[in-house]
Amino acid sequence: MNRTTFDVIVIGGGIAGISAAAEIARDRTVCVLEAEDQLAYHSTGRSAAIFIRNYGNAVLRRLNALAHPALAGETREENVLSQRGELLLALDHQMDALDTYMAGTDTIERLTAQEAVDLVPVLRRDQIAAAVYEQDAQDIDVDRLLQSYARALRAEGGEIRTGQRVTGLARKDALWQVTTATGTISAPTVVNAAGAWADELAALAGLPGVGLQPMRRSAVIMEVPEGLAVDSWPLFGALLEGDEGWYAKPEAGRLMISPADEDPVAPGDAWPDDMVLAEGLYRFEQMVDIPVTRPSHSWAGLRSFVPDRSPVLGLDPLADGFCWLAGQGGYGVQTAPAMAALARDALSGGIADAGLATALSPARFR
Repeated sequence: MNRTTFDVIVIGGGIAGISAAAEIARDRTVCVLEAEDQLAYHSTGRSAAIFIRNYGNAVLRRLNALAHPALAGETREENVLSQRGELLLALDHQMDALDTYMAGTDTIERLTAQEAVDLVPVLRRDQIAAAVYEQDAQDIDVDRLLQSYARALRAEGGEIRTGQRVTGLARKDALWQVTTATGTISAPTVVNAAGAWADELAALAGLPGVGLQPMRRSAVIMEVPEGLAVDSWPLFGALLEGDEGWYAKPEAGRLMISPADEDPVAPGDAWPDDMVLAEGLYRFEQMVDIPVTRPSHSWAGLRSFVPDRSPVLGLDPLADGFCWLAGQGGYGVQTAPAMAALARDALSGGIADAGLATALSPARFR
């Protein structure tokens, strides 16, 4: 007979939910409910899979630093990182933005146009005003990270149930009653790790959302000319995102190219927009001296942000036992170990770092 009562129910089986569940299961009984038939189907499974220490705002950079030891295998059993590097290219009108990007860090090196071309030989030197290089940027083996947390969760007695879309969420007699198509399970605490659907899940619980907005991020895989060895290149792209954005990352002898788009969409199974892809490929083409060929395939994923673009983590002040773990944007994989540990802290007396706790708390939206 399936168990129906737990200490904690985590709703969402992406990297955020699975990693948090593994940490929480060290001292509580935990069940993860995932709406899809497989884990990590949406954002996690479509990630660019790179750790960039200086990516994101100040809060995110703190989380990046906290997560790195676990990703590198220093505090967990597996190192899921491998050397890549990140090269960002600035145009003439972007020099102030370049200075701002470099401010407050000593891990980024400023390069000349020729030094950038030395790293990525297909770049057009005449188009580059300057560049920045972060040597410490590293590829993340996302599946290995996810599976290591899933194993750790199960080793602690935790359960993972897929194909369990939540249709009801109500608190009764100090327990959250979580209903799916197969029945109802209960726990004093639920963790809302529902990704792009986090605000919708809160609404099921009778709570206001946190202003979560899913954004589409698209990508293609493109073949490169025969004999061109790309695997040792860093990830390279435009310094700025939005209408000027693009980036390319070596993938098994080919290039994954993204227009770095952030188009607001409703929660759902994301699909790329052909025009958005074409515009991004055009921006890429202006910076390289290789032909842009027909992509072998394309896809899109969701990056969900709240207005201040910092994640949301902590107990909601409007409801007992309702913990948010949402709004990770494009940083969910690389911050997962830090967010998971902080989620456990949030349920076990509170996050010790008061400044970080305040910056992440859902109370900032209440």
